[in-house]
Order: sequence, then structure tokens, then C-alpha cells
Amino acid sequence: MRRPVGIKDVAGAAGVSVGTVSNVINRPDSVTEETRLRVLSAIERLGYVRSESARQLRAGRSRILAVLVLDMANPFFVAVASGAERSARAAGLGVMLCNSAESPEEEAAYLTLFSEQRVRGVLVTPADMSGRNLDAFRRHGIPFVFVDRVVPSADGCSVSVDDVNGGALAVRHLLRRGSRDIAYVSGPMHLAQCQNRRDGALLALAEAGLPPAALRHVEAARLDVTAGRDAGARLLGMAPRPAAVFCANDLLALGVLQTLYHAGVRVPEDIALVGYDDIEFAAAAAVPLTSVRQPAVQLGGAAADLLIEETGDEAAAHRHRRIVLQPELVVRASTLAGARR
Repeated sequence: MRRPVGIKDVAGAAGVSVGTVSNVINRPDSVTEETRLRVLSAIERLGYVRSESARQLRAGRSRILAVLVLDMANPFFVAVASGAERSARAAGLGVMLCNSAESPEEEAAYLTLFSEQRVRGVLVTPADMSGRNLDAFRRHGIPFVFVDRVVPSADGCSVSVDDVNGGALAVRHLLRRGSRDIAYVSGPMHLAQCQNRRDGALLALAEAGLPPAALRHVEAARLDVTAGRDAGARLLGMAPRPAAVFCANDLLALGVLQTLYHAGVRVPEDIALVGYDDIEFAAAAAVPLTSVRQPAVQLGGAAADLLIEETGDEAAAHRHRRIVLQPELVVRASTLAGARR
């Protein structure tokens, strides 16, 4: 293997000192045009790339933000990461994107890696809501921002969506169309968003004078299409079948829709269906899916902005904040038939 080209090699090829090469890279206005062009020509000819790790050691801080999400197979988190990346790029920073796969153990392993790499800060959608995994960050002083969660203490920032309101929006819509027997399909209930969306559904039922028992709950093992198909089979086995189904995310809803379709159950004539997130696939489904839209790109961008502020030149003036964004209901064909005006 070839030895990496170093700054000394560039200096030798250009006939200048190492300090002059450093000035060309970091302070180009401090050298003459002739010298600058000669050094740049040597850099291009040799293929020199400066060591970012060495630069970070000298500067005392990294230029990398870590983003740890629950499930990179979910387009919602892809959009969140995209929003974070845009804000990071505008600030001259890079992003390291990792996936906990909804596993507290995977999350803990990545958080250890981030501490070892001394990343500038971390945007995290926690899989472990106990907060134990974040203790390492507090010990090492690595800033973090919760994404799609409310931070449980005053020592960090968070950007989230009002999932209680989102769950209420979904079930109020189903109640308005005349549905009274409603099922809620969630992912694992240790995840805060599954709990909060159920709380919102129960709130809407209470407003309508209905007891909590009016909401039948199917807990899926994961928040993906396969788990949605399995949940759909369980819904079909209920007697009587629910008149409407609210799913904790669109992937679950799409899986439920597939099972209902293959069983000859009409949506929405036999069972109305609502998802959550409003990913791109929701509108493109065989029966376009009514969904609660989250501002995913805005969510990621706002979280990155908070982290950049906390770790930037004005960090001393930073104050931890909780930003809560509002969802909106997008009504499509999966709930339109039989709707009451």
C-alpha cells in the first residue's frame, strides 16, 4: 500500500516550508499568489488530502455531528436525517448517520462509539427511554439533542412533534365518519411515540363520551410493513372486526392494508384505515392512505440547528430549549367512503 501523502511531501515538491503549505490551506491571503499557485499545483499533483482527525485534535472539536435514528428503513427517519444534513452542511459540518434498529443495546454500542470518536454532538431518537444510555454523554460532556422525543430533564434540548395531538386528530377523524369500534395498531409500547399516539386516541374517545375499552389495541413487535401484515391478520381474527384502524406509523398501516386487500376486505367500505407520518408511499398506496403528517425535514433541521448553536462560537449564550411542532391530518381514500358531513 502506498504511504499517504503528507504536508511535508507537498512542501518538498513545491520548494516551500511546511508552514507555508499550512498557510496556503488555512490562510491563503497570507501568501503571495505565485506561492499559493505553486503549492496548490503540488497538492493536486500529489493527491494530498489533509488529515481531518489531526485538524480536529488541534482545534479541540470535531466537525462531525452524529445522527442516531430508530429505523433507517423508515422513510420518515430518512427525511429527518435529510433535514439535519442540510443544516449541518450549511454550517460547514458533516454528518455520521447510524441506525439503532429500535434496540437499546445497539443504541448503547453506538453511543460508546460516538464518545470514543469525540463527535461534536449527537442527534438521537432514543430507543431506551430510561436515559441510561445517555449517561456516557453527560460524563464526557458531549452535547445531544433529542429528535422526535421530549428530553426528560433540563440538561438537553429536544425537537418533537405533539404526538398526543396527532393521535387525537386521527381518531377524531374516524369518529366523525361514524366509526365507533376502533383498533389501534402500535409498535413496541416502550417507545414513547407509540404511547403518546395511543394517549391521543384515548383522549379523542373520551371527548366523544366513549370508554377506553372502545379502543382495541394490537401491539406489533416492530414498526415496519411485515409487522403490519401480522397485525392485519390479528385484526381479521377479531370478532367482531373493528370498523376502523389507526396505526402508529404508515409502514404498519401499509402492511395492514396488504393483509386486508388479500383477504378481500374493502378499505374503507369495510374497515377504514389511518396511518401516521405521511411518508411518500402513503399517497401512492393501492388505496391512498389517510395519514397524520409530521414535518420530518423541519424536525431534523431544527434539531441540528440547536446542536450547532450549542457547540458553536456562541455556545456560552446557548440555553436548552424544547421545541414542539404540530402535526396535521391528510385525508385520502382510505377513510373517505361513508364520511359524514
